[in-house]
Amino acid sequence: MTTQGHVLLSVEAEAYVEHLEEYALPDIGSSRWFQQHEHLEKLNMQAVVNASAKEDEYVKDFFISHDKITLLIKDLLMTEIWKQHIFPELIDMEFKPKTTFSLYMVLYHEATVVNLLETMMFYKETCEVADDSVLDLVDYCYRKLCFLVAKGNDDEDEDFLPQKGDVTQKIMSNMEELEVQDRRLQFEISIKALSLLRYVTDHFDSVSLSVMTRVLNTHDIPILLVQLVESPPWTRKKDGNIYKFIEGKWQEVSFEDSLKLTKTEGQVWLALFHLLMEKDCQGKYELNNYRKNTILKLRSYLTEVLLDQLPVLGELQRYLEHLSIMDPPPTKKELLLEQVPQIRDHLLSKYEGKWAKIAKSQSRTTFNQSEAEVRAQAQRWASTYNFDVLEELISEPPKCAVCGHPASKRCSRCQNEWYCRRECQVGHWKKHKSACDLLHNAIEKIKQEG
Repeated sequence: MTTQGHVLLSVEAEAYVEHLEEYALPDIGSSRWFQQHEHLEKLNMQAVVNASAKEDEYVKDFFISHDKITLLIKDLLMTEIWKQHIFPELIDMEFKPKTTFSLYMVLYHEATVVNLLETMMFYKETCEVADDSVLDLVDYCYRKLCFLVAKGNDDEDEDFLPQKGDVTQKIMSNMEELEVQDRRLQFEISIKALSLLRYVTDHFDSVSLSVMTRVLNTHDIPILLVQLVESPPWTRKKDGNIYKFIEGKWQEVSFEDSLKLTKTEGQVWLALFHLLMEKDCQGKYELNNYRKNTILKLRSYLTEVLLDQLPVLGELQRYLEHLSIMDPPPTKKELLLEQVPQIRDHLLSKYEGKWAKIAKSQSRTTFNQSEAEVRAQAQRWASTYNFDVLEELISEPPKCAVCGHPASKRCSRCQNEWYCRRECQVGHWKKHKSACDLLHNAIEKIKQEG
């Protein structure tokens, strides 16, 4: 049970943080790993509640005092590697699990961790405690930005837009459905990674010089951000309508509202401002002709409407006008022993050539649970994912489990699946029945014990 407005009491949150531990890749999906996932999910919910209510952010304070930020970054990278190397192996072997919820929660774990980090990395002291692991976090964010740049604002890409009218239903296997869900998760995760990167750029004075060098010259983040301004993946057009990804969900907006700066767009511009205007960054960024010409493209986007919403960009506009008529001063060539990220490389080296073996083992054990194990896990899920709390924190409107349309009807027994109409609910019942029974029974047992 939760207190009103809270998921965890302060003493509970500290106990959860204190007992967080590192896991090996083959342990992902195990009962002990799931217990830690549940703890992280509750910590994430509580961190969001505190930040939204502008209350004492004790979750962040406990992660700092117990020195667990680096562990959280390692957890994030481990989950990313599992999704990139183990999950495809499970698909290729045509694995048919009894229930896909365990697999989905592993996929979703990355979203939980990145959201928790985004909430905490807003603060300088979090970056300070993260120390050298910030390098690995920067590389992680770079990979997610590349994903967003590759997606662009291709209007033919309707993977994330709400569907309207009748659509031809494609019969997919459970694993194919998981692939679709993973693609949708990746978009939201990448948006969070963009915010994470912006917070790192805010706190360059709290991290090693290697972090700034990696952001500016190794990965050339300013150029990636310019590409996102030119082709924003969070804006789409369909059937003459404009959609924007706002506060974790796609929303149809009028032309006038489409000119309003969203939080995501603001993060891009603020990151660009820091990277191009900060004196230390200007001294480190090697502004060759290609970079200069690319950055000057920003001038056409610095409209009066934008400047009214972010007046600080007026300084950037003046800088770009000055840059257009003169060559930038040469950067200082200094002898610098650059640090390199080590966490992900170490993990990849440790498990290289073992992906298929780990996947085969997990398909036989971790994701092939007995009925009793599935039932026990369902009871824990029902307790962790408190539906009243999730209603306030859910990141996107419910969609029909069958056709993907916006849904208004929820399964009355388990309260977990949504449908747009009765026909979809009836047609899906045979497939949904076993999971529904498990969650319904778990919820009833919790009520009886409460």
